[in-house]
Amino acid sequence: MLSIIKSAALQGIDSYPVSVEVDLSSGLPSFDIVGLPDSAVKESRERVRTAVKNSGFSFPVKHITVNLAPADTRKEGASFDLPIALGILCACGAFPQEAVAAYFVTGELSLDGSVRPVNGVLPMVYGAKQAGVKKCFIPAENMDEAALIAGIDVYPVKSLKEIAAHLMGKSAISPYSTDINTLFGQKQEGDFLDFAHVKGQENAKRAMEIAAAGGHNFLMIGPPGSGKTMLAKRLPSILPNLTFEESIEITKIYSVSGLLRNKNSLIRSRPFRSPHHTISASALTGGGRIPKPGEISLSHHGVLFLDELPEFQRAALEVMRQPLEDGQVTIARVNGTLTFPSDFMLVAAMNPCPCGYLGDGDKCHCSMNEIIKYRSKISGPLLDRIDIMIEMPGVSYEDLENTEQGESSAKIKERVLRAHAIQLKRYEKEGIYFNAQLSAAQIEAFCPLGEKEKDLLKNAFERLDLSARSYHKILKVARTVADLAGSEDITLPHLAEVLQYRSLDRKYLL
Repeated sequence: MLSIIKSAALQGIDSYPVSVEVDLSSGLPSFDIVGLPDSAVKESRERVRTAVKNSGFSFPVKHITVNLAPADTRKEGASFDLPIALGILCACGAFPQEAVAAYFVTGELSLDGSVRPVNGVLPMVYGAKQAGVKKCFIPAENMDEAALIAGIDVYPVKSLKEIAAHLMGKSAISPYSTDINTLFGQKQEGDFLDFAHVKGQENAKRAMEIAAAGGHNFLMIGPPGSGKTMLAKRLPSILPNLTFEESIEITKIYSVSGLLRNKNSLIRSRPFRSPHHTISASALTGGGRIPKPGEISLSHHGVLFLDELPEFQRAALEVMRQPLEDGQVTIARVNGTLTFPSDFMLVAAMNPCPCGYLGDGDKCHCSMNEIIKYRSKISGPLLDRIDIMIEMPGVSYEDLENTEQGESSAKIKERVLRAHAIQLKRYEKEGIYFNAQLSAAQIEAFCPLGEKEKDLLKNAFERLDLSARSYHKILKVARTVADLAGSEDITLPHLAEVLQYRSLDRKYLL
């Protein structure tokens, strides 16, 4: 007898439908799985066999063939355990095909028959909805994640015995739902550090406020102890709140990566990733035999902080050039080519020389060759993709002794949110959220300059020997400065402030 169960497999951060076809026939007892299964899928034979027996059912002594269609794509993971088990029970006549035909099914089985959570439930349920499925059986621990998709009934299951009783009409499982608006409106996660505790560095705070408001890439250059890392760690406290669409995109990536925490089905705060400088290029961009998202994709719609920038491998830094420009990264492997979103804000920190004390004759003994070698790890094309660069001097004793607290993160965030609201309204038909995402055509439409502003920018372009990319980035940042000031037009003071953040291009591009 033949049975068919609807399921899905992951491809990048999306899913595609998989039909789990189970056939029972006469012959020597065997249990074969075909359709390009990986080791985890092949091992499901023992999990399914034992789970079925421990759930109170007789395992059929027949020739069992399971086909995962389409058969020309690689299937991986333990999410096919539950569909295979239900297919076997259906083929045995425990319940009719019609009873399960309307459901999408995914889940891993324990040996006692209980259903364990799986990765990637959000994109799988979304794909099932797109395919016209109206109901789904989901592991109980994944129910909050699955319930984010409107228009499909989610039935959380805890065991194989429970789901079989539902399909046999003995004991019904109630569908689960949640109020998405209430969930999204909850307070953002995390205990954020406050800018009020930062002594001095007012220029750096202002530059970071601009970067947060417009989503601009940001580089801090200064000696050890000047507060670069301290400022970066406080950046999440002033970032604009996520829109619901951004939240769903990030949650999909974390769901596929298996990084969603229990009872935290929806990511409501912008990611802040800070990998160690020993990270490889593959771990940064994503990779593997079957590619998985890397750090730049896990930072999507958030921040990627690279501390001690020149200490990173040159190859790892260079692979970021295209994602910084395109907002996505494409990874090609023998098994296929996958594209992951990577629209992130790069925040980096570095010392001016290997010892960090350039200009201090008592401390710095770096030769010019050592300095050139150190800075050459950061290529010109990568620096050209950074919108704001600021030099941070050491903090003075007077600043440290000052008992007055600085401006709090809450006050800074108020201004950031006002500027972000202006951007959301301005770009509501453009499909972007920040000034940093403006294309060349959009820059012409939304960043016009007056004659005086054009003259200033022309002189700066020629004197600083800026590139075309730098020209566009200056306009994007100037647009953000104007938004923070509540100005419809970009004026001379806005442009002049932005130009000082590009004056380090030639100084540190040796």
